[in-house]
Amino acid sequence: MFFFLKHLSTADILLTTSVVPMMLDIILFQGDILPFWGCIMQLYSFGIFGFVQCFLIAVMSFDRYLAICHPLRYSSIMNPDLCLQLLIGSWFLVSVLISSEIIVIIQFDFCGLNYIDHFFCDFGPVVELATSDISILMLQDFVISICMIFSPFAFIIMTYFSISITIIKMSSRYGRRKAFSTCSSHLTTVCAYYGTLITVYMAPSNESTSNINKYRSLLYIVVTPVMNPIIYSLRNKEIKRAIQKIKNHVIQNGRER
Repeated sequence: MFFFLKHLSTADILLTTSVVPMMLDIILFQGDILPFWGCIMQLYSFGIFGFVQCFLIAVMSFDRYLAICHPLRYSSIMNPDLCLQLLIGSWFLVSVLISSEIIVIIQFDFCGLNYIDHFFCDFGPVVELATSDISILMLQDFVISICMIFSPFAFIIMTYFSISITIIKMSSRYGRRKAFSTCSSHLTTVCAYYGTLITVYMAPSNESTSNINKYRSLLYIVVTPVMNPIIYSLRNKEIKRAIQKIKNHVIQNGRER
C-alpha cells in the first residue's frame, strides 16, 4: 500500500505543480498570456498526472482486496515484481492514451478566439477554440474516458463489493472493524477524487456549470492532493505517535515558560 501511495503522492505533486503556478500568476499578478505550445504542454502533463491516479487508486483497491479477501496469499501474489509491473503499466498506458489525444489536438486549426475561460488549459476550453471538425476527437475522448475513468472505477466497485461480502461474513466484530479500518482511508480518497472527476467531466456543460466547474476543478487539483497525505497519515501508528510526541513537547515547553 505504501509503495503505491508514494507514487500517488508523486502524481499529486506533479499535477498540482503543472497547474497552480500559472493559476497563482493569473490571480495575483493578472497574468493572462500563455504560448500555444505552453498550453498544450500543460494540457498534456495535466492529463497524464491527473488520470494516472485513476489507475493507481484502482491498483490500491486490488491491494486491499488481496489483503482482506486472500490474506494468506497476499505476500506471494503482491510481490515487488508485480507491484512494479502494475506501476509501470499504469504510467505507460496513461501516457500512450493521452499522447494519442494530444497528437490529434495539435493538428487542429486555431484561427479564431484565443481566450480560455479557465485558470488552466483544460481539455474542454482548449477544444472549444478549435476551428476544425472535432467529431473524431470527441469520439476518441469518449473511448479514452471509458478506459481511464470508468474502467478503473468499475474495477474499484467490484473489489469493494467483494471486500464488503468478506467483511460481512466475518464472525468477529473486532475483525470486521479492523478490516474496514484498513480500507477507510483508501475509500475516502476514492470518493473525493472520483466524485469530483465525474461531476466536472460528465455533467452537462453550459455557461453556468462552466463557471461552477472552475471551482470544482480546484477540489482534485489542490484540495485532494493536500488531503491525501493527511488521510493516510492519520491511519499510521508511527505518525500518530510522532504527532503525540510533538504535542506533548509543545505542552511541556508551554508549562515551563
